[in-house]
Amino acid sequence: MLANKIRNRESGIVLYGIVPPKKGTDPQRVEEIAALQKARLDNLPIDGLILYDIQDEAARTAEKRPFPYIQTLDAFDYSRQQLAGLDVPKVIYRAAGKYSEADLTRFLQDADADNNMTVFVGAASREQPVTMSMDEAYALKRRVRPELLIGGVTIPERHRAKGDEHLRVFEKMNQGCSFFVSQGVYDLQASLDFLSDYYYYGKEQGIPLAPVIFTLTPCGSIQTLDFMKWLGISIPRWLENELVNAHDILQQSVNYSEKNYRELLAFANEKGIPVGCNIESVAVRKVEVEASIELLSRVS
Repeated sequence: MLANKIRNRESGIVLYGIVPPKKGTDPQRVEEIAALQKARLDNLPIDGLILYDIQDEAARTAEKRPFPYIQTLDAFDYSRQQLAGLDVPKVIYRAAGKYSEADLTRFLQDADADNNMTVFVGAASREQPVTMSMDEAYALKRRVRPELLIGGVTIPERHRAKGDEHLRVFEKMNQGCSFFVSQGVYDLQASLDFLSDYYYYGKEQGIPLAPVIFTLTPCGSIQTLDFMKWLGISIPRWLENELVNAHDILQQSVNYSEKNYRELLAFANEKGIPVGCNIESVAVRKVEVEASIELLSRVS
């Protein structure tokens, strides 16, 4: 079980990440989408399914958003209703700052400690209004459901700019986080720098390391590439050139994603750092979904 692998700080955890259908989608169409997802994911070699909680990140940057922000169905409700027949643990994201204390409490009470985990996500920027801070959300979780496993988000690219991402991770571990899921990884060097500092700080302080799940995101178009950059995903200039000029940008992105993960895994295995991967499938185009499944099979 995923929960046991996290508690045992095992390496090699494989997750698959999706976004629920858009809010307002016809109920029959929602059921059709869920049926397709269940058929696609059934019997795949994954330890768990991530369901994202999308929030508007327009306050984070003045640049125009390449794709419009559209609300999605509640991830927890979708997992319990439409995806109930999918026999795999589900990691439910919660953008903590957009929920009331009562709403977040209800979610924590209703979550199944054996088959559900959660990841709290902070505000996109300091200017974004929130109902509660991350510290308050973590405190609420400890008070309401201390036994429920919770993870945190880590952004390796932020380490290059500030040099303290590993310290942020250890602080979240103090708040109760047992695992971490990264933002999409295209900047291999930033992730290696983060892992190195994470390892040596933990070694110096005598702190056991929590699993770090690196997110791999296939990119199927120039517009998707622009959106990834808008979201803050760091893409080295040389790699952006390779993708933009590739005969098949989608296949090229899958190749580089596999290569990046294998290098991260080799580095981590040498030092005994527990790492895994999350194959992200947030696109609606069939070819991009199929590419995510191909990447999953290649890294499993």
